[in-house]
Amino acid sequence: MIKKYILSGALVIAGLSYAAAQTNAYSGYFLDNFLYRHQMNPAFGNDYGFVGFPGLGNLSIETQGTVHLNKILYPLNGKTVLFTNPDLTDVKKFGNSNKLGVNARENIINFGFKALGGYNTVSISAVANSNVSAPGSLLNMLREGISNKTYDIKDFMVYANSYAEIALNHSRDIPQVPGLRVGATFKFLVGAASAYGKFKRANLELGTDSWNVTSEGEVYLSGKGLEWETKLNEDAGWNYVSGVNTDNVSGPNGYGAAIDLGATYKWRDFNFSLAILDLGGISWTDTQKASTNGIQNFQTDDYTFEVNGDDDTFDKMKDQLSALYQLQAESGNYKRSTMQGTTMNIGVEYELPYYRALTFGLLNRTRMCGGYTWTEFRLSANIIPVKYISASANLVCGTYGVGFGWLLNVTSGKGFNLFIGMDRVPGKLSKQYVPLNSNFDFNFGINFPF
Repeated sequence: MIKKYILSGALVIAGLSYAAAQTNAYSGYFLDNFLYRHQMNPAFGNDYGFVGFPGLGNLSIETQGTVHLNKILYPLNGKTVLFTNPDLTDVKKFGNSNKLGVNARENIINFGFKALGGYNTVSISAVANSNVSAPGSLLNMLREGISNKTYDIKDFMVYANSYAEIALNHSRDIPQVPGLRVGATFKFLVGAASAYGKFKRANLELGTDSWNVTSEGEVYLSGKGLEWETKLNEDAGWNYVSGVNTDNVSGPNGYGAAIDLGATYKWRDFNFSLAILDLGGISWTDTQKASTNGIQNFQTDDYTFEVNGDDDTFDKMKDQLSALYQLQAESGNYKRSTMQGTTMNIGVEYELPYYRALTFGLLNRTRMCGGYTWTEFRLSANIIPVKYISASANLVCGTYGVGFGWLLNVTSGKGFNLFIGMDRVPGKLSKQYVPLNSNFDFNFGINFPF
């Protein structure tokens, strides 16, 4: 049951569901013996070759948001319920803009080796990402039900994609410029599915016995075999999109490419680094569109927004949100291209002259992705006290608030490596061990250096 509420809590805000992110263990950015630094800056190399444990070489799961789960999930009589449950008496109000994102990356195959005058890595990964930005007026209405005669809901956005990534990386020193190292990663992308929705407005005015509605929005859905589900609005005389049928989904639905570029420069006791990641995108083939075709006006008596908190809560919310905008499916398939969303990493590291095992680093990570753009600064202390153990502890602050991160990296040199860490510690947990803060990151990997 708790898994259902976690999923529902994330998707309730979306209405539909899920922008790509460079999910990785950024707490290990300044650790020399962390094997996956090249995914954060392709100029980084390793002293050894390595092979990742299939599926567990580098596993990353990340959530980010300005709205926390303690506003969505509440304890009630020993259970965890959604914020819409009518038995709740003390429910927090939502702000004007509520953002939530979930990103996951799993390295299925990964290995690195020295050759061609530098260091090289090859990886195959599965990536899934989603972001949603919901206005507080919409969420408060879902909670409170109909209590006013007019409502003005603006700027509701959702985006999601999933794809496979095949990445080839090469980095090398530049002898002509002592201290300079450069690298690049080429990525071949195979798209599975993508969804994008932008709902500009929904103005509701209560009439004598029905609602007068002005709505504007559009949704693009890319996925082989995906089909719209529709429902009839008898008052307006049209069918509108009420859901998505996923029964016949099969095969890839898009292809693309991206490139990462990076450089590092060592000057005295300082190490400078700069990287630009995910320059590229995916071209989706089978894409369907549903829209209001500009601004549309209609009447309906479907709106009650009375959700009683039972097991059908999520389905009821989905139905109400579908009826709110009443998008109409357009005929034919479209071709659509999406950019990956670019990440820029800028770092500087200082090595203590009298104790080289201890360094301090400052990293700025900025994700440029339209309405989901964000930035953060991470100040870290990094130590390799002995050959087989390294660790990092860091403070982070930015768009999604202040947090604490850490990473522990254990290695036998050649033979075995294990790392575990969190770029953001979740903080307080519910009785069912669910993080109540939406900013949470977990990283884990098993690898075999040689």
